[in-house]
Amino acid sequence: MNKLYLGGAIFTILMLAFTYISVGGSEGGLNGDIVNMLAVAGAVALVIITVFVVIKYVRQMQTDTADGELADESWDNIGEYKNPVPMGWAIMFLGTMVWGMWYFLVGYPVNAYSQIGEYNEDTAAHNEKFSTQYESITGDRLVEMGESVFLAECKVCHGLSADGIDGKAANLKVRLEAKTVKHVVENGSNNHLLGSEMPMPDRNGLFNNNTGALITDAEIDAVSQFVANGMSGAGAEVFAGACASCHGEDGKGMEYVAPNVAAFTPALVVNVLNHGKKGAIGAMPAFDRLNAKQKEAVGAYITSLSK
Repeated sequence: MNKLYLGGAIFTILMLAFTYISVGGSEGGLNGDIVNMLAVAGAVALVIITVFVVIKYVRQMQTDTADGELADESWDNIGEYKNPVPMGWAIMFLGTMVWGMWYFLVGYPVNAYSQIGEYNEDTAAHNEKFSTQYESITGDRLVEMGESVFLAECKVCHGLSADGIDGKAANLKVRLEAKTVKHVVENGSNNHLLGSEMPMPDRNGLFNNNTGALITDAEIDAVSQFVANGMSGAGAEVFAGACASCHGEDGKGMEYVAPNVAAFTPALVVNVLNHGKKGAIGAMPAFDRLNAKQKEAVGAYITSLSK
């Protein structure tokens, strides 16, 4: 037998024996574990394919001579032959592709144990149990629950007292600050505050019905101060002419039309937690990790702060 083939056979046997000893000698061994079985199968395939390819091309380098049709291109007068793809390489490539699709669609990990999957199942079961246990909580107990959730999830940005930590986040003790109102009027809003796609146009789509003209910079400043002052003071006429048709004369909003800009409501807070919010300060992410009851409780707590 050719020394090359003999060496390849010996190397293959040694590698397969080493693989078997390593896996079989480990804790649990193969033991029907799909992960270990796939690992061994992959190791066996890798060893055999590697030895086969090395032997083939080493043998080819020993015996073959350059011949065939040269390609038209050359680099520094170095040409390249138009060699077809080796049949064995093509078969192994296609076989690897087929095995890869099987691995991801049928084998591990889609059809096997997953720590993430177990965590998601446990979380869903806990949330269902939580919702059932605390479904009937209302009133002061709901506000107390909301305070606990706020301190665990929201205080990092909004502060222990919910004052926004010197402008780093929204001050939740007031419904809206003047800079927030001004930003929304100038740029519009699509923050799902009603729980659905109900965007507010930017200043180019806002008219003061009292004057029949687009809202001006001075009117924007006036109405911003009016809303920030709790719907009082200068700017009332601008609000009545440009904003009341959607937000209502008292600023408490209209169902399916515009949100309440006079005060927080639990539903409004829940919508912010569900969808996140962009404004003058920056962007707030959605809080998907909170369940429905926790969001309702946070809404009740924040609403209680401005009362």
